[in-house]
Amino acid sequence: MANYSNARAMRALIKASLQGIFRTPSAIFFGFAFPLIFILVFGTMGGGSAFRIRIAHAPGSDTATELNFILHQVSVLRWIHEDTAKVNKMLKEGDIVATLDVRKQPLDSVPEYKVFINAASSEMDKAEQLKRIVEGVVASQDWKIAKRQAELVKVELKESSVRESQNIDFILPGQLAFSLLASAVFGTAFVFFNLRQTLVLKRFFATPVRKEAIVISEGIARMIFQLLSVVTIIAIGYFFFGFTLYKGWVTFINMTLICALCIMVYMGFGFIVSSIARNDSSIPITANIIVMPQMLLAGTFFPIEVFPKWLQPLCRALPLTFLNDALRKISFYGANLWDVRYEILALLIWGIVIYAVTIKIFKWE
Repeated sequence: MANYSNARAMRALIKASLQGIFRTPSAIFFGFAFPLIFILVFGTMGGGSAFRIRIAHAPGSDTATELNFILHQVSVLRWIHEDTAKVNKMLKEGDIVATLDVRKQPLDSVPEYKVFINAASSEMDKAEQLKRIVEGVVASQDWKIAKRQAELVKVELKESSVRESQNIDFILPGQLAFSLLASAVFGTAFVFFNLRQTLVLKRFFATPVRKEAIVISEGIARMIFQLLSVVTIIAIGYFFFGFTLYKGWVTFINMTLICALCIMVYMGFGFIVSSIARNDSSIPITANIIVMPQMLLAGTFFPIEVFPKWLQPLCRALPLTFLNDALRKISFYGANLWDVRYEILALLIWGIVIYAVTIKIFKWE
């Protein structure tokens, strides 16, 4: 007994856990296959976004004009209402297609309106559509438009330089984040529930191995497995679909580090599920209560802005949202970990809350 080593026991437990993970079809599916299926689908769909034309008012734009009111009724246009600094930042980063500056000219002036469109260079195709929409709106309001178009509105289109993005730059971080959440929750829940139900944990207690060693070993094993999936997913996205790693290896390392943090946070959900589940069949139901809303609402497949405004604060508070946002900022905009400190802080707060609940309800037997 004097020669017993908890470190040696941990190494054995890590090895056994990894073997168990790689032999579990669901772990392979959620860790590798599920995100890769979506990446393969969206990676072959070209670069442009399939969502509505997202625009905002330019600073100083006359929002009280009749033309502005009519443009707000066009269903294909999605207006973003933010302060000037945020709008300029969104335009620079390509998060909106363009800003519109609608100005009504003095009485009896020709033309009656001037509309200035400042468009992101990566969205010039949509900006051209936007220009035609504005002209079409004017035409629909006046049956003599053929004779009076020059008197009604003058539309000017200006290009604002921005780096081009592709669908893969939005989809891959979301799929990567979701795969980490699903694997951590389902994997941890099933492992600890089965260890408890099969009395393996009880047998461990008959040995000198410490309880902390059991948890840490499982955590390390799952960390290794999921970081392998992180490397695989990023590599496939980068080499086959042109996924953007703005600063190369530095970006890759930053993405890996924040993924490692989130794996530990998300495992806490798995501990909670394993403690409240009554049997094997109830684990998927309980886990999906945690996983599915986040998959749908956290910006995994499409921007949070497409949801109703009353729902957006809830979407932005979800732990998966913070990882999605952080990964996209790091990969496409070259942010470092300090730049995403608010997302990291939010994830740490979630982690504290989750593990506080875990300590209260976790069952060893």
